[in-house]
Amino acid sequence: MSDTAREQRTPPAAATLRSGSLGTADIAFFVVSAAAPLTVMAGVAPLAILLGGVGAPAGYLIAGITLAVFAVGFTTMSRHVKSGGAFYAYITRGLGRPVGIGAALLALIGYVGMEIGVYGLLGSAGRDTFQALFGADVPWLPIALVGLGVIWYGGYRSIDFGAKVLGVLLVAETGILLLLAAGVLVKGGAHGLSGASFAPDNVLVSGTGVVLAFAFAAFTGFESTVIYRREARDPGRTVPRATYAAIGFLGLFYAFVVWIVIQAFGDAGVIAAAAKDPGGLFFSAITTYVGGWAADLMHVFIVTSVLASLLAFHNAINRYTLALAEEGVLPRALGRIHPRHRSPYVAGLAQTVLGAVVVLGFWAAGADPYGQLLLWVNTPGMIGLFVLQMLAAIAVPCYFRRVSHQEGVARTVVAPVVAAVLLAGAIGLVVTHIDLFTGASDAVNTLLIALAPAVFVAGLGLAWWLRRERPLVYANFAAEPAEAEEPVEPVEPAEPAEPAEEFTS
Repeated sequence: MSDTAREQRTPPAAATLRSGSLGTADIAFFVVSAAAPLTVMAGVAPLAILLGGVGAPAGYLIAGITLAVFAVGFTTMSRHVKSGGAFYAYITRGLGRPVGIGAALLALIGYVGMEIGVYGLLGSAGRDTFQALFGADVPWLPIALVGLGVIWYGGYRSIDFGAKVLGVLLVAETGILLLLAAGVLVKGGAHGLSGASFAPDNVLVSGTGVVLAFAFAAFTGFESTVIYRREARDPGRTVPRATYAAIGFLGLFYAFVVWIVIQAFGDAGVIAAAAKDPGGLFFSAITTYVGGWAADLMHVFIVTSVLASLLAFHNAINRYTLALAEEGVLPRALGRIHPRHRSPYVAGLAQTVLGAVVVLGFWAAGADPYGQLLLWVNTPGMIGLFVLQMLAAIAVPCYFRRVSHQEGVARTVVAPVVAAVLLAGAIGLVVTHIDLFTGASDAVNTLLIALAPAVFVAGLGLAWWLRRERPLVYANFAAEPAEAEEPVEPVEPAEPAEPAEEFTS
């Protein structure tokens, strides 16, 4: 057989993502792992307690309820918009192509910032773990570079491989926190178990705004469920279920664990303990109630928690990059899919190289891996994702005004409008208290806040350029796939892809 004939039979471009690979639990593992529950609890919750008092657990519940309201309209729209572009496709459908392209650039930069910054956390956490367990002073850079290689390989392999890895790591990190909880509950806490954390007098205090800012940040990445639509089994059902499962688990789990650590020290003693050693609060609690061996395990599982978060974000970014390459917005080469593993391997390689460049740049500048690489790179990404959530909430009622549907007004108007208002408030809380997230100067904080709107404006400029120089790419941006990815349910009429002229230009 000639080379030409062989290529015609198995063209490289024929490889596609592995459809039908992910169930509800698999997608939920990706989302919850991205949030890194153990790292958020051990690293951030002590600050929430210190600044917000014993009412801090309620803040995590409030954030979870807000995001559940957002998920109502978000998941309703997911049944109608089947593009692989997730957030930017929804925003394009509701608010038009220019805003959608701005959102696409913001999504890509936001997720990349959320991932690359965490390599600083990996280096810092790994260094602390070697010091705590072996008394060894290991530089953070080799740990971060090894992490880059591990995460590249995880993304290079098939998506179901990644789901299995994340499942194991997630069980480990939640398991160690449940072990702490069991110890505290069995021994009755420091002075007996108390429900004061949920009393209005302790919740409605001046520090609650700070707690809410931390709490909303703790859910970052939950919306990435829709990114896996093309690889999900029965995505019309799987994606909404995974979204609600992730939000429900994170909200309840965060609130429970923060309440547990308060009981470990007592309502009167926890703030003093957090002020004395915030980074050691959880380690001290688990040593007291379970044993020193459990504290050693917690050190190890914090590192694996960070790795799980990195892998989850890496996979999400790969799929955003793939979608934009298929759209023609990014170079087509980034849309290549591995013929065996069915993964966007070129996008993963490009992302790994970019991560290495940023990590090495911060190291060469003598930057602190936690205080600068993590916080300065992560914070703009977090703000960008909050803005995307708000834009997606606004897009929902705008979209459903244009199309024929059988959805209720509560899902298509009331919930998304309420969510947009609440998310705007969350953005305001984060921006107002940004110094608590970064520990940086006013000048640095101003720059970090400005990055998200600057990227969005650059996206609007890109939209203008595409419309003028590459009109076909612009006209087909965020278009629906030629065929639906799953059968349309009998209760809903099939909807054809909207023609280009129905979008706002």
